[in-house]
Amino acid sequence: MIDLHLHLDGSLSPELVRKLAHLQKITLPAEDPQALEDFLSVPQDCDSLNQYLRCFDLPVAVLQSAEALTMAVQDLAFRLERQGLLYAEMRFAPSQHTKQGLTQAQAVEAAVAGLPKNGKVGDTFSAQLILCCMRGGEEAANRETVDVAARYLGQGVCAVDLAGAEALYPTENYGDLFAYARSLGVPFTLHAGEAAGPESIWKAVELGARRIGHGVRAKEDPQLVARLAEKQIPLELCPTSNLQTKAVADLEDFPIREYLEQGLIVTVNTDNMTVSHTTIWQEFQLLRSQGLTESEYRTVLGNSAAAAFLSQEDKGKLLQAVQARLS
Repeated sequence: MIDLHLHLDGSLSPELVRKLAHLQKITLPAEDPQALEDFLSVPQDCDSLNQYLRCFDLPVAVLQSAEALTMAVQDLAFRLERQGLLYAEMRFAPSQHTKQGLTQAQAVEAAVAGLPKNGKVGDTFSAQLILCCMRGGEEAANRETVDVAARYLGQGVCAVDLAGAEALYPTENYGDLFAYARSLGVPFTLHAGEAAGPESIWKAVELGARRIGHGVRAKEDPQLVARLAEKQIPLELCPTSNLQTKAVADLEDFPIREYLEQGLIVTVNTDNMTVSHTTIWQEFQLLRSQGLTESEYRTVLGNSAAAAFLSQEDKGKLLQAVQARLS
């Protein structure tokens, strides 16, 4: 099992949040484990992506030290390995972790320190980091994120991303930023086609995105679907999250099987395990309840291995490990 779209701050366990808050003398909104979990998770009546994003305030607040970031990555890696995952790409925005004096580089170094040290691809669980630039963030801070990604590329960092309120800050505003990323040889995936429509995905493709974060609304434009299939740009679908943010109206409208039939490269991911109260296994169970076949399931897993920000050699090893698990 593989998760390519997984936010660190949105996947902190309530137990770790409590521990980190106590270490940093941060007052929690609730001490009761269930009440704290409810606070960290999106409500059932969530009405939009903007409301969904409010669940990140507390996790970001407790991740303002190097020790906290290292512990968070270690804890998430431990939980993913216990769930049976082979590989994950955890993403976070280093610019959001500088409020207590850390530089972006120090935040990234701390997160890298938490990654599995002996996680050889295909042999055991392994993980890398994707660094998020922020929609609405300061231009200088986003450019610094790209610079830090270039510095640590291949040393725990594998790509950059653009996250945040997509409808408020259009993808087209970030052309210069990702032209800069291309000039440094930093690959990127972009959140697009979640809170905004096909025009956001078109722009992400134009900017050179290697993958599309979500992309669930591509179906609104048949020409876009054809372009994604032609260019074989993978989509990072996140079913539960997309239902909660109202990117799709209901599960019957979730287009994964439609996309597969149209030749798109689709992957399935959790987005935020804690905020969405899910795991990668639950995501696939949800899709199976809507008719995802065993053959389609295997195709999606193969897509995830092929879409990972890895060398061709390591992609091959990961695919072999996936096939071995399935046999």
